[in-house]
Amino acid sequence: MPRKRREISSTGIYHIMIRGNEKKNIFIDEIDKYKFIKILREKILKTNSIIYAYCLMDNHVHMIVKENTTSISELIKSINVNYVGYFNKKYKRVGHLFADRFKSEVIEDEGYLLMVIRYLHNNPIKAGIVNKADDYKWSSISEYLSDSSFIQSGDIFKIIHANVICARKEFIRFSHNLSNDNVMDC
Repeated sequence: MPRKRREISSTGIYHIMIRGNEKKNIFIDEIDKYKFIKILREKILKTNSIIYAYCLMDNHVHMIVKENTTSISELIKSINVNYVGYFNKKYKRVGHLFADRFKSEVIEDEGYLLMVIRYLHNNPIKAGIVNKADDYKWSSISEYLSDSSFIQSGDIFKIIHANVICARKEFIRFSHNLSNDNVMDC
């Protein structure tokens, strides 16, 4: 049976989720997470894509990405191929690391974009890893709290308020509001 065609976003913005094969860990240590972020950064810059948020959990990754001239499928394939090559070599293994193909959800409006960013940043709280999103080292929340050149926080702040300082404060307040956001989950 042929697989279902991936839905195309009119905004070019997607919530992406990749999961370890058999729900196994795709990150064994911190070095693996640093490597994934390095690859992610390189591929985003190389393709002129935009990343709005990410969260690395032990057995899966969430990202919010806006495609540019490179399709989302090509971008994620490039990230995954590079990371799997690194991981398999490091751990002397062969075969699939990720389950199936990546999942994607289109993001068509600003309100939903903000909600999905909050969901990603609060994922470690829901998993019982930390009590505050700010305490989790492997998500983009810290880049929203400082000035970052990798995460396009400025685009998100503009949605919230014209004044960056006010926008950042409101973003933090909004992000700390734990809710049962209805977004694509594992």
